[in-house]
Parts: sequence; C-alpha cells; structure tokens
Amino acid sequence: RMAETPLAGMAGTGVLMRIKPHHKIALIYLILGSLWIFFSDTSVELLFQDKAGITFAQHVKGWFFIAFTSLLLFFLVRKDVTDIQHVNARLMESYEQTIRGWVRVMDLRHKETKDHTQRVMRMTVALARHYGIHDHETLKHIGHGALLHDIGKIGIPDSILIKPGKLDADEWAQMQQHPQIGHDILANIDYLSPCKDIPWCHHEKWDGSGYPRGLAGEDIPLPARLFAVVDVWDALIHPRIYKLAWPEADVLAHLQAQAGSHFDPAVVETFLRHYDAIKASANEA
Repeated sequence: RMAETPLAGMAGTGVLMRIKPHHKIALIYLILGSLWIFFSDTSVELLFQDKAGITFAQHVKGWFFIAFTSLLLFFLVRKDVTDIQHVNARLMESYEQTIRGWVRVMDLRHKETKDHTQRVMRMTVALARHYGIHDHETLKHIGHGALLHDIGKIGIPDSILIKPGKLDADEWAQMQQHPQIGHDILANIDYLSPCKDIPWCHHEKWDGSGYPRGLAGEDIPLPARLFAVVDVWDALIHPRIYKLAWPEADVLAHLQAQAGSHFDPAVVETFLRHYDAIKASANEA
C-alpha cells in the first residue's frame, strides 16, 4: 500500500496537469473557496452565540474572503500568464531563428557580399531612428522587412539570379517579378505580414519609374523608401559578381544626384546628415 501512494499522487498530478489552465483555476478556486466557507462558518457558530457577534463575525469573514480569493486568483493567474509568456518568448525566438535561416540561405544562393543582409538591416533601422521613428514594433517590422527584402528571389532561376553579364529583356522581366513573389510569400504569414512593404516596394522609385507597381512619391511606403537608399548604397560600395566596388565619394554623390528621382529627397538628406553614425551601425551587434 505504501508503494501505491506515490503512484497515486503522480497520477493525480498528471490529471491536474492535463486540465486546461482556465478549468484548473476554476477548480482550485471552487475547492478552496468551499473549504473556506465551510470552516469559517463552523468557526463562527462555535465562537459566537449572540446575534451581534455573529453579524460582526460574518462581516469580518466576508472581507477576509474577498482578500483571500483576490490573493488566490492573483497567484493562480500570474503563474499561468508567466507560463504563457515563456511559451510565447520561445515561439518568437523560433520565428527569429527561422528568419535568420532564410537569410543565410538567400545570401549563399545570391552570392552576396559577406553579411550583406545583416548590414542593410542594421543600417535601415538606424536610418529609421534618425528619421524620427522610435516605436519598437515599427522598428521591428522594418528590421524584418530589411532582412527579408529579397525573399522573392527564391522564385528566380539561378541562371538569371547569378548571371555575371547583363540580363536580356526576358530575363529582366523575370527578375522584376521577385518583389511580387516576396509579397505573396509574406502576406500569408501572420507574423511577417506587417513587414512586407520593404520586400514588395523597395524597387519603386520616387518619380514613379520603378517596379513592380510604378508607385511614386509618398505612395511608396516609408520603410521601402528608407531601405532603398541603404540598399543602393550597399550595392554600390561593395563588389558584386557583375561589378566592382565604387569609391565611397562617388556612391554618396550618386545618392545625392538621385534624390527626387530614384529616392525620397528627405530620406537622402537624413542619410547623408547622419552618414557616419548610420554607417557605423552596420557593424554593431
């Protein structure tokens, strides 16, 4: 019989663990509340005989019951909320690990310069802060959008994606489909849908000559306008399979020259004014 007791206890614990959190809270509240009422009523009957004493005791018992149940619910709910927060944190981390895995695969396939995606993500977030964006959730979406800016290129053949020479008309038409592919991938993922503006719109131009939709001016989402400046800076200042690196002064002059045609002039002005700090952010952890 002694050997059965631990097993019985474990079985009871296992049953309790399988109960849904809200059912468990209600059950514990019901049991302890019933015990409180039974023993407190019994105590009042034993300790008080006159009507005034019983009335006073019932008032005190009622206030103690409110305090007791408030504390009970606080600790029960806090435990389950803490457990939910831990599960949610692990879920968010798994999302982040998945994103980082996608980014690594994209960089390897596209044969980008070392740390290209991480670099443009950090610089875009830094540019957004200097532009006046400080909301944590907005910056997180901008960071994710920058990381996944070329996710649509998974739908582009290698013969086009890493072709050393110039693309012909048909190849260029296929390449221009990657922003829409990126949008279609991210739009169906609830966690990543808010960051689709950069993958979808970072090839739009301020004068409306970009793709895939030919948006112009402020119709282009701000995150995409911010990223476009950083992306072109990074593409020009580093060597690629199809080009040599440009001198830094030439890159900055090109950005200035394209303000008002390719780029949002206000974004270029912010980028150049805070250039040293934004550039330094590329190497931050």
